[in-house]
Amino acid sequence: MNKRSVEQIVQAVGGKENIIAATHCVTRLRFALKDEGKVNKEALEQIDIVKGSFSVNGQFQVVIGQGLVDKVYNEMIEMTGLAKATKQDIKDAAEAKLNPLQRAIKTLADIFIPILPAIVTAGLLMGMNNVLTGQGIFYEGKSFVDVHKEWADVASMINLIANTAFVFLPGLIGWSAVTKFGGSPLLGIVLGLMLVHPDLLNAWGWGAAKEKGDIPVWHLFWFDVQKVGYQGQVLPVLVASYVLAKLEQYLRKRIPDAFQLLLVAPLSLLITGFLAFIAIGPITFAIGNAITSVFVAIFHNVPAIGGFLYGALYAPLVVTGMHHTFLPVDLQLISSTGGTFLWPILVMSNIAQGSAALAMMFLAKDEKLKGLAFTSSVSAYLGITEPAMFGVNLRFRYPFISAMTGAAIAGMFITINNVLAPSIGVGGLPGFLSIVPQKWTPFFIGMAIAIIVPFALTYAFGRWKRATN
Repeated sequence: MNKRSVEQIVQAVGGKENIIAATHCVTRLRFALKDEGKVNKEALEQIDIVKGSFSVNGQFQVVIGQGLVDKVYNEMIEMTGLAKATKQDIKDAAEAKLNPLQRAIKTLADIFIPILPAIVTAGLLMGMNNVLTGQGIFYEGKSFVDVHKEWADVASMINLIANTAFVFLPGLIGWSAVTKFGGSPLLGIVLGLMLVHPDLLNAWGWGAAKEKGDIPVWHLFWFDVQKVGYQGQVLPVLVASYVLAKLEQYLRKRIPDAFQLLLVAPLSLLITGFLAFIAIGPITFAIGNAITSVFVAIFHNVPAIGGFLYGALYAPLVVTGMHHTFLPVDLQLISSTGGTFLWPILVMSNIAQGSAALAMMFLAKDEKLKGLAFTSSVSAYLGITEPAMFGVNLRFRYPFISAMTGAAIAGMFITINNVLAPSIGVGGLPGFLSIVPQKWTPFFIGMAIAIIVPFALTYAFGRWKRATN
């Protein structure tokens, strides 16, 4: 690293006067800029220490690399005289520039990203259980535990550990959502767990209980309230968390400090709890089921079109950040129908982006681009696509379009074959562990399509472009 490179980065992002605030993470510089239109991306990506750049959620991020980014950031701060900022400062500055839709999408991202490690871990563990209990994987017509009964309780324990994150999902969402909305995280956990209390009718048994006319109720004066839990549900705890956080903030401003410990938390939780079971829960439960029904109807009636379009559009959704809006839908589908048909298509899209980037490694003459294309393709194959998309594929456009094409074809194929994921895991090559074992064969074929088609299209178009220029 030299001072000249840092100067070039500052100039490429529009100069010191265009920087509102700057910080860094493990590998990237993060800028909140006054006008991203002033960024010279071509000049930026020609700088020897820059490995790529992209804009997301109002932040402009420059990929530098682990270790070196600290030195670059410190040199930049000393050179420009900017004050050091935290990640939250950058988020706040960037959020101020977002429109209402972008702000809503960012809010969902801020809520679900912190709990993703727990969900993905649960998905991987459920995949292990699938391998042990799925019929026909190791033995014809039998599962591994059917033949080796001594492993049955091991599988059962793995399943319990894996299921915990999904059974108590409202607790995880409550913690993250209330924190995001400015309330007490502990109250968010209590709220979420309250919605899945064992005294309530399990949400997964609600349908059967309704058919029998055997749903338990609370008799509250002149009306009855269903005594139903919200296991696996997303919308009830999201809305209740917002109400809890805002109610807590309201009470803290109006209740004297001497009485806050005695009154704020009990009143916030009590009022939100009654509202959750009387109004918020039933209404959002119905909305969640309606959303699920719409997606199920589309993919049931026109699976080829649904799979093709979602496969084609998932990568552009990632570019805009709107892909975060589909994680709640995946969780709702898993809760309501036992599996999601959307998440397997996500895997196809991620693999396709990696394959397009890998083709660029063979096409590139520049050693820096070769290295970036290879490392970003490996990252995409393991479920992290941003380096491949922003550092390589979008930069040249045709690899991105090739990846979209391959993902669309793969998405259509696996949807036609009714591939389902009963859990969410690693959105890359290890993703098969989260697929029901009976559908591994079409899923593997879909993966092959997502690898071969984008690679072939990118390589062929790259060679043609080179020959015609």
